[in-house]
Amino acid sequence: MNNKEALFSANKENKTTYLKRSNLSGATKQTVKPEKQKLLKQQQQLKKQMVKELNREPKHKNTNKQNPNNKQNPQNTRGNTQTNNNRNRNNNFNNRAMVKNNDHIQVVKRDNFTNTLSTSTKKLKIMFLGGVGEVGKNMMAVEFGNEIIIVDSGSAFPGEDLPGIDLIIPDISYLLQNKHKVKAVVLTHGHEDHIGSLPYLLNEINVPVYGSRMAIALVNKKFKEHKNIKPKLVTVKPKQTVKLGHFSVEFIHVNHSIAGAFALSIKTPVGMWFHTGDFKIDFNPIDGVVTDLARIAEIGSKGVMLLTADSTNVERPGYTMSESTVGKTLDVLFSQHKTKRIFVATFASNIYRLQQLMDLAVKYKRKVAFSGRSMINVSEVAAQIGELKMDSKIIVPLDRIKNYKPEELLVVSTGSQGEPFSALTRMSAGNFKGVNLGPTDAIIISASPIPGNEKAVGRVINNLYKTGCTVIYDRLAEVHVSGHAKQEELKIIHTLVKPKFFVPAHGEYRMLKTHADLAVGMGRQERSIIIPAIGDRIEFTKTTMKRAGTVTAGRRLVDGLGFGEMESVVLRDRKLLAEDGLCLVMLGVNAASGELVSGPDIITRGFMYSNESDKMLNDAKQVVIDAIKDLSLKQAEWSIVKDTVRRSLRNHFYRKTKRRPMILTFVVES
Repeated sequence: MNNKEALFSANKENKTTYLKRSNLSGATKQTVKPEKQKLLKQQQQLKKQMVKELNREPKHKNTNKQNPNNKQNPQNTRGNTQTNNNRNRNNNFNNRAMVKNNDHIQVVKRDNFTNTLSTSTKKLKIMFLGGVGEVGKNMMAVEFGNEIIIVDSGSAFPGEDLPGIDLIIPDISYLLQNKHKVKAVVLTHGHEDHIGSLPYLLNEINVPVYGSRMAIALVNKKFKEHKNIKPKLVTVKPKQTVKLGHFSVEFIHVNHSIAGAFALSIKTPVGMWFHTGDFKIDFNPIDGVVTDLARIAEIGSKGVMLLTADSTNVERPGYTMSESTVGKTLDVLFSQHKTKRIFVATFASNIYRLQQLMDLAVKYKRKVAFSGRSMINVSEVAAQIGELKMDSKIIVPLDRIKNYKPEELLVVSTGSQGEPFSALTRMSAGNFKGVNLGPTDAIIISASPIPGNEKAVGRVINNLYKTGCTVIYDRLAEVHVSGHAKQEELKIIHTLVKPKFFVPAHGEYRMLKTHADLAVGMGRQERSIIIPAIGDRIEFTKTTMKRAGTVTAGRRLVDGLGFGEMESVVLRDRKLLAEDGLCLVMLGVNAASGELVSGPDIITRGFMYSNESDKMLNDAKQVVIDAIKDLSLKQAEWSIVKDTVRRSLRNHFYRKTKRRPMILTFVVES
C-alpha cells in the first residue's frame, strides 16, 4: 500500500479491496493546490503518529499466563507473544481509516466507515401496488436495503364486469418475492379500502400490523373469519413513533369519516416521507379532536423530502363541510317526521355519523335497531372500545321492531350504495323479512354514491318511492359530507409540509393529474412531481427522484376460497355464459359398431328465446348429423368428434343469431 492509497482495507467475502484516497476524500492525481499542502502535511504527521501508537507494546496485565497443563518452551512462548502482538497491531491498523472531514482529519473505525459508505449509496424505493389510477385497494411498499414496510393493505368491490367475484385485492407478487425483507404493515385507518386484503396478505407474509385502536379492532374482528391466521396486531396512539429497522414511523391524528385515522411521518435514511392517508380538516369534529396541524407544521419546518397526499376530492373547490353539519340536518328531519318510522342508510364505518344518530334517538325517545351484518359488527366493535357511546337499553333486535309504534323506532341500515344483497336494497324490493315499507316510513340515505354506483343507488331510490314512503337523499338535503379534503385543505397541507418532491395518491388518474396541477399552481416545479401508476417503482436519494421501472402489480380476484387473475379462463367462461348462454350436445355411440344409437340431443340455457327454439333445435340436430356422418365413430378419437361438432354448431348459430354460446359435447358409449 503506497501513499496514493488510503489506510483502509475492506474485507468482503474473504477478499481484501483497497480503496484509493480519491474515493475517501475526493482528491485526484492532479497537482495539489498550495492551500491544501498544510492539510496534507498534517495528514502525514497524523499517519506517523498513529503508526507509532500502534507499534507500542500494549500495557495490560500478564496476558501470557501459561496453562499449567500445557508447558511450553520459554523461547517459543516469547516468539508466540511477539507474533500475537504483531497480529493485534495489524488488526487495529486495518480497523481504522483516515477520513477527510472539512478542515481536519478524523480517525474512524473500519466497521462504522463501511456502514456509512453502504448506507449513503443505497436508494429509497417506493412501489405503488394499489390506490393510484383507481379508487380503492390502497397499498404502497417502501424499501431500503434489505427492509420493506407496507403502508395499508386494502381491497375493492367488483363491478358487473366481474361476475361471481367476491373481492378485488392487490397483486403482491413483488412482496412474496421479497418476503424476507418485509418488516411490518402500518395502517392509516380502518376502512375496507385500506385493510380489506390484510387476511390474504398475512396468510402469506405474517408480519406485525400497526394501527389505531379502531383500525386494529376492526382488523381483529375480520380475522375471526380467518381463524387459521394468528396476526400480530399492535395498537398505537397519536404522536407515537415506532422504529422499524431503517424506518421510524410517527402516527399523526387527522380527521376522516372513521375514528382513529392517521397521517404517517416516516423517517428514512434519505429523508422524511409524509403521507396524509385519507383526511380532511374539520374544525368542529364530533370527537372534538382537530387534525394535528401544529405537528404537521413542525415536521414541515424540519424538512420533508416527499409528500404523498389524498387526491379523492381534489376536483372540488373550497373546504369539505364539517361532520357536525350533518347532525344539524338530521335533527331537523327527525323533528319533521316525528310520527313516522325512520330508516337511515349510511356507511357502517362512519362512527361519527352513528354517534349523532344515537344522540338523536335518545333526544326523540326512539329505540334503535341495526340492520346489515357490517353495521352490527362495526357498532359492536366501536362500542366495546369506547369510540361509540350508546345506551344498550335503547338497542332492540331487528326482528322485534314490529312490537313498537312507528314513532318509537329508528332503523340504522347498510345499503347506501345500492349493494344487491344489502338490507335497504331488499327492503325496497319487498324481500326483507319482517319489514314492509309504506307511507308511514321515512328513508334517509345519508351517503353519496361512490363513482360507479350511481345507477344502483338510483334504482333503489326509485323502488323506495314506489312503496309510498318518504325518501331523503343528498340531492334534497345536506345529509352527507365527505371524509376527504377539498382543494383549500390540500393547499394547507402543501404549505405546511413544504416537500422537496410530491407524488399524488389515492384517486383515479384525472384526480392525480388535477392534484399535480394544483401543486404547480402553488409554485411547485413540474420536475419535482411524478404521477404514479399501478406497479411504478420510484427511487429517491436526498436530492433526486426518478422512475426506476416497474414491479409486478395489478388485481387478484377473490372467488370464495380461491384466487383468480383478470385473464383467468374461469372469468372468461363466466362472461361468455352471461352474455350468450350455454348449449349442451349429447351423442350415444355403440362402441363395437361405431353407430350413432341415440341423439343428438341438444339442451340450451340462456341462448334461445321461446319463439325460435323449436325450429332452431331441429336445424341444429341436422347440422350435428351432417358434421359427423363422414367420421368413423368406431375408430375416431372422441376429441376430434367433439371439436367437429363444436365448430359446426358455432358457425351455424352465429349465422342464424349472431350469438356465440358456449358449446359442450358429451359422447356416451354403450
